[in-house]
Amino acid sequence: MSKFNKKKDGDLPAVSTASLPDIVFMLLFFFMTVTVMKDSTLKVENTLPNASEVKKLEKKDRIIYLYVGKPTREYQKVFGTESKIQLNDKFADVSDVGSYILQERAKKAQELQNVLTTALKVDKNANMGIISDIKQELRKVNALKVNYTTYEGDAFRNLQ
Repeated sequence: MSKFNKKKDGDLPAVSTASLPDIVFMLLFFFMTVTVMKDSTLKVENTLPNASEVKKLEKKDRIIYLYVGKPTREYQKVFGTESKIQLNDKFADVSDVGSYILQERAKKAQELQNVLTTALKVDKNANMGIISDIKQELRKVNALKVNYTTYEGDAFRNLQ
């Protein structure tokens, strides 16, 4: 005759799922705030050149990007193999650069409109003629702050 009876069935107590929705929403909000949306899909080959004197641009919201390079394989059938300009997700002519800069400038806050920098991400094998034409268009719309995006390294490696 024992005073203590052992439990024979061995059932585990039920797990409380009351806090599960809170955890799910907390994870959802975390990923919504941390995730960065991709601006544009690169449609041109863009192997950047090396440079020895580089400086990192601090404020990314003050930069307008222009991509220049040979179209990728899937677009070469339509656009050929000459260097093209990519503005956002579409190919453009040199004459479209000025209006694109003005549109992007209008999207920015008033206090940022005068401090915008145009970053040229140019393939190292692109012709300099198209770059000169782009710079002429930038002068017409008074976008005089131009940055050439490069990798840090020995500039003589570009000659290979």
